[in-house]
Amino acid sequence: MRRSMLFLPGNTPNMLINGSCLGADAVIFDLEDAVAPAEKDAARILVRNTMRDLDFRGCETIVRINSIDTPYWKRDLDEVLPQKPALILLPKTGCAADVEAADDYITLVEQRLGFAPNTVGLMPLIETALGVENAFAIASARSRVAALFLGAEDLTADLQCQRTKEGREIDYARHRLVVAARAANVAVYDTPFTDVNDDEGIRTDAAYAKALGFTGKAAISPRHVEVINQVFSPTIKEIRYAFEVMDAIALAKEQGRGAIALHGKMIDAPIVARARQTLDMARELGIGREDL
Repeated sequence: MRRSMLFLPGNTPNMLINGSCLGADAVIFDLEDAVAPAEKDAARILVRNTMRDLDFRGCETIVRINSIDTPYWKRDLDEVLPQKPALILLPKTGCAADVEAADDYITLVEQRLGFAPNTVGLMPLIETALGVENAFAIASARSRVAALFLGAEDLTADLQCQRTKEGREIDYARHRLVVAARAANVAVYDTPFTDVNDDEGIRTDAAYAKALGFTGKAAISPRHVEVINQVFSPTIKEIRYAFEVMDAIALAKEQGRGAIALHGKMIDAPIVARARQTLDMARELGIGREDL
């Protein structure tokens, strides 16, 4: 389960070593925007050593490499892939060809290391107008693609509009990425909320992202992680209802009935599918019927 992903600058040792203690389901070691060109080599080695020497205790590790139009990205992959991060975050992904180029090189490195195919997943970061328009082609370009990620800061610069906390300017992009990801059967993650001091704002923004269909949300501050985890976790009420749905379906099957009602509402296939998704999440959180 990956509800929250926390960005950690790749050149800050104190943040990297504490990454697993900050409550996020995954940490993103950032070798791109957070690192100046003169520090790229040092950050790359620091991230490699952090992944190699520290136990992240169930917290997934993701690495944002530099984009494929820079001289850094292959060196990034050479250093971090031996440590088997869960995902590589590919910035500035604008088309399927970007995914193919990254996938081809990752495949070569995996083969050299003796890894099974697709040991390391790929998460394209969509942060340009071109990337938004090509979202489905990107999501379905290669089997290594595990998720899409919306990056609103660069996107709004590309759109030549102001980035606001309300987020109306990225509404189209949000909808487009969710539809593209679901059509390609991959996960999809929302952009960070950048006001680290607005506790109500992050809750509202995360709830809106969940309502649109996002799998989870990224954060740039540990302060936002707990709220994101809460929003993207099923409530006790939702879990109880999911169990009721599955009980009702089991009863209908026992009675040889093709349909059954629960609380005055017919239980159809979409309701059952959502109930199963809720119970799958509850199971990953260690919540069973006996806990309700």
